Amino acid sequence: MKTLWYGGTIYTMEQKFETVEAIVTEDGKIVDGGKVNFLESYYQIEKKINLLNATVYPGFVDSHVHLIGHGEKLSRIDLSHMTSAIQVLEALQKKVSEAKKGEWIIGEGWNENQWIDRKIFHRKELDELSKDHPIVLKRICRHSLIGNSKALQIASIDSSTPNPEGGAIEKDQQGMPTGLLFDQAQEKVLSVIPSPSKEELKIYLNRAIEDAVRKGLTGVHTEDLSYYGSLENTVHAFQEVITEQQFRCHLLVHHHVVKSFQNKKYAQLQSNFLDFGAMKLFADGALGGRTALLSKPYNDAPHTNGIAIHSDEELYDLVRLARSYGMEVAVHTIGDLAFEKMLNVFEQLPPKPDQHDRLIHGQILNPALINRASRMKIIIDIQPSFVASDFPWVIERIGKERIQSCYAWKSLLNKGVTCAGGSDAPIESINPLVGIQSAVCRTSMYEKDKECFFPEQCLSVFEAISLYTKGSAKAIHKEDKRGMIKKGFDADFTILEKDLFKVDPHKIGEVKVSKTVVGGKVVYDNDNIKRGV
Repeated sequence: MKTLWYGGTIYTMEQKFETVEAIVTEDGKIVDGGKVNFLESYYQIEKKINLLNATVYPGFVDSHVHLIGHGEKLSRIDLSHMTSAIQVLEALQKKVSEAKKGEWIIGEGWNENQWIDRKIFHRKELDELSKDHPIVLKRICRHSLIGNSKALQIASIDSSTPNPEGGAIEKDQQGMPTGLLFDQAQEKVLSVIPSPSKEELKIYLNRAIEDAVRKGLTGVHTEDLSYYGSLENTVHAFQEVITEQQFRCHLLVHHHVVKSFQNKKYAQLQSNFLDFGAMKLFADGALGGRTALLSKPYNDAPHTNGIAIHSDEELYDLVRLARSYGMEVAVHTIGDLAFEKMLNVFEQLPPKPDQHDRLIHGQILNPALINRASRMKIIIDIQPSFVASDFPWVIERIGKERIQSCYAWKSLLNKGVTCAGGSDAPIESINPLVGIQSAVCRTSMYEKDKECFFPEQCLSVFEAISLYTKGSAKAIHKEDKRGMIKKGFDADFTILEKDLFKVDPHKIGEVKVSKTVVGGKVVYDNDNIKRGV
């Protein structure tokens, strides 16, 4: 059935400000675009959709999320918007009062940098809430957590427990764990939390996707295949939910499960809505817990320069493993030293001629690293909203001199490096408009004066939207079928009530979604919701 979409502004994103008056879709594809009168006369139109003056863009795709984790956050205690330790304690106390005896109490997304006193809890403070319930609070970066004594006991963590490779257990002057665990040390607790069932995974996925389409996303690139006990349950939960929801998911494959994934031939499950990509690994931690691996010590903690999750030899062996399966590699690299280490490995073990690797985050860089990356087959998955959440506190952490070449999105684009836009949800808001606003304005969510941090790195609105359209498509080799409104491309559209090229850039994040369309099907319709349909 041919459908005509008309009555609004339709940006193709092929060229800056390029529009068409209308588009025709059929069987999930864009048949043509042009003048309304021509399309109506040339094609046998069976259905018309009036856009009611809304603005259409190619479907926005988040290039880096943890989709099940986002669903978990929506289902658990969300600490990410709390502004004081008291708020957190009150929310935990309420949850404890409602929980069954022995039930795990899990809070998601605490961020001491947005609290007045920047307090970090001690396990004993959580013990006062409950000694019978294991309590775990995951930091917003998910590179550190705090557990109460019950949680540490179940995980067999005590004064004699050594730091694992790639992680750290914080201990007080008496040698007792404080409850704070960094990076790989978290696994001791996370591994003893009961794994969700397949049905629970489907609940998390459904909630996450429902939230994503409400915010205008037509798809995501996600990394979930090593955190929920059963690889089989996780893969099949995705397959079932994606098929039903008609939402596009590109899954990275964590190195812990890559052998099982290949042996079970899960790649055969690929469809128009579900596919699999690069092998994922972590080279370092995060800035919040000072575990991102820097080439020089932290400005506000000169005793450390972060944590290397793997040795150089292990990084080489992991990339070689991926190459043995013919796979690309996607690596979490926040610190400049972690970034440099991965460039070294990629130079020794380059991808195939038709492939490219992905470096995720790329926050702490310098001109030399940017120049090196520009000469290699690399795509960088950036999270523009990190500017909004990390500034101004990150200046103190990194130092005024070094920070000037960090979060350097414009420098990367100017050097010809392809960047894709993501959120890292549940760490940040999954709303792509928040990311676009941050890329354009570079202001902090904590500051009212709207100070622009390093305006020379601001992107144009066109460049920012391109991150979530053309950039995300190119990252997974789908630039010939997604990311633009073009004949033969997938009929995926993000339809907004206002034109992002014309609104106040500081209000882009407030623009409402009118419709989200995947494969020509309206999967979210705010117009009908407002009319009570």
